[in-house]
Amino acid sequence: MSKSRAYAAWVVLCLVWGTTYLAIRVAIESIPPLLMAGVRWIVAGILLIAFIRMRGDSLPDRRQWVPLVVRGALLIGLGNGAVVWAEQTVPSGLAAVLVALVPFWMVGIDALAGGKVPTLRQIVGLFVGFAGIVLLVTPNTRMVAGTGFWSGFIATQLACAAWALGSTYARRRGQHDSLSDVAFEMLFGGLLLILVGATLGEKLGGVVTSRSLGAVVYLIAFGSLIAYSCYRYALRHLPVATLSLYVYANTVIAVFLGTLVLGEPFNWWMGTGAGVVLVGIGLVKDGGG
Repeated sequence: MSKSRAYAAWVVLCLVWGTTYLAIRVAIESIPPLLMAGVRWIVAGILLIAFIRMRGDSLPDRRQWVPLVVRGALLIGLGNGAVVWAEQTVPSGLAAVLVALVPFWMVGIDALAGGKVPTLRQIVGLFVGFAGIVLLVTPNTRMVAGTGFWSGFIATQLACAAWALGSTYARRRGQHDSLSDVAFEMLFGGLLLILVGATLGEKLGGVVTSRSLGAVVYLIAFGSLIAYSCYRYALRHLPVATLSLYVYANTVIAVFLGTLVLGEPFNWWMGTGAGVVLVGIGLVKDGGG
């Protein structure tokens, strides 16, 4: 039963998280990025905690907070926060393609943490993926010069590294974590985002559009409460190789929505680069057994 539920959760990830790239882009049109992300996760965490208390379930005591802070900081604070930061200068569809490098980071971090050493096929896949990134960004360097594109690119890779590290940590240190643990991860991650945003001088100024508010509500309800909970559940019950395939669907959905709704550019160079990246990911995952 847990396997079937885990696969159902995986399907939800494929369908929902691909749409959140567009929602993030719309949300930060009139709300500072880290402030928006922090509020998103804090509200989601509080709502989930309220639901847990209504069911009469217990919450983690303070002795359990340290691993929850670590997971919240890695998965949400850095893993999601860096993506939100990147979307200030990187189109949502392109951000999704760059975040699709998560499986590469997972292979490397898992190996460093004592997991499987990458096979020859996986190593070839890593190089193919890197070639795809070169194709993806090189023709556009003149177009994005001075726009902060490269800081956005670096931010997406920081997000990938943090997400892979947090997922590895959660899988190895939180095999029996509960819904309340997930709620506190959201809360701690959101608080970190608010703290960093305040340190960088972010503050709410000007008019917050209904369009941005609607996107935030969507991110709270679907991207956080539903999809993130599904991810943490699937992480406990599915092999990493299977779980991480959700990035394929996410990428396709995000690119399609970014082009259709926001009119984001997507030329044949970018399409070729994205295709090569996905081929590299396929080699890495197929080589993982």
